[in-house]
Amino acid sequence: MKKAVMYGAGNIGRGFIGQVFHDSGYEVVFVDVNLQVVEALNKKRCYPLRVVSEEKTYEVVLGNVRAVNGTDLEAVAEEIATADIMATAVGVNILPYIAKNIASGIKKRFSITKKPLNIIICENLIDAGGALKELLKAHLAGEEELLDSVGFVEASIGRMVPVMTPAMQEGDILRQWVEPYCELPVDEKAFKGGIPELKNLKPFSPFRFYEERKLYIHNLGHAMSAYFGHLKGYEMIWQAAGDTGIAKKVRAAMTASALALSKAYGMPYASLKEHIDDLLYRFCNKALGDTIARVGRDPMRKLKPSDRFSGAAARCNSENIDPKPILAGMAAALYFMREDDESSLEMQKVLEKDGIKGFLTGYCGLSASDAAICVGYYNDRGGLMAD
Repeated sequence: MKKAVMYGAGNIGRGFIGQVFHDSGYEVVFVDVNLQVVEALNKKRCYPLRVVSEEKTYEVVLGNVRAVNGTDLEAVAEEIATADIMATAVGVNILPYIAKNIASGIKKRFSITKKPLNIIICENLIDAGGALKELLKAHLAGEEELLDSVGFVEASIGRMVPVMTPAMQEGDILRQWVEPYCELPVDEKAFKGGIPELKNLKPFSPFRFYEERKLYIHNLGHAMSAYFGHLKGYEMIWQAAGDTGIAKKVRAAMTASALALSKAYGMPYASLKEHIDDLLYRFCNKALGDTIARVGRDPMRKLKPSDRFSGAAARCNSENIDPKPILAGMAAALYFMREDDESSLEMQKVLEKDGIKGFLTGYCGLSASDAAICVGYYNDRGGLMAD
């Protein structure tokens, strides 16, 4: 049987890509440092996946799985060396810490076979493939040519997977809830040795379009729902998404991005509008149980240049589309503060030190004119919250 190595046994690893591999006929070997999860996977050799929606909820059990400890360099290298395909879903900040293990696996692999290795990179980062390749080079001094046989395949992760609570787990640490949506767009041109047959795989080129669609429409709209929801005192994403005033603001921002992407890539606006309609409907999925705290967390990362807010505004400006709806969302993000979110607390300190406009131009990378508009929204909190 074919074997897939899934680096990361968290929400996306188990809740999305693990299912794609399983449903495509692969044995799935998870790599993770959470020993409780590793031990549970090896003991049960399966895990439950609950698909939840307002219309229908059901649970499937995904079998033929096992796991290895991510701190065991030799074990990880052996699994990578003998894999038919691989994926990562560990989070952008963790990639540097797993690069050595992956490099060791690549060395071992190409000492015993010439078969290419495709790595589907499921990280929320534009040019994630280039970033991972550079990290691997640091551990392959003098052997960088090995990477010529590695496909760094970027993916756009659209499935929404909530952080599991003990109540949702119902006594099983492996249980994962997901929404029904299960499409996996990937970079068609990045594969080495042909495109594998994987269920729900959607190869596409130029893939930058899908990267920007995910970041500047999906991620933007989701984050705005959280930040406007926080302003109104909501706790759940479905509450914010179901608020007609918030939904109107979120749709306006997503539409601005869609118009800009349509012009930049020559893609039909009608299909992007359908995508927005679908996302706004999915944001309202009460059964998913997603929270404002989870979706809004780490605002400093979300407000970086080229991320969902500043990047979307820049794309709009480049295509002569008014970015004001996006700037209103940025203003709402500046009010996000939670004691359990270090990033939000850090942001408030920087705002106090540098001032709102200084933060927007110096940290977020906005132009002076766009920053001034955003400051205007921020200073009119009542207007920002108005329907």
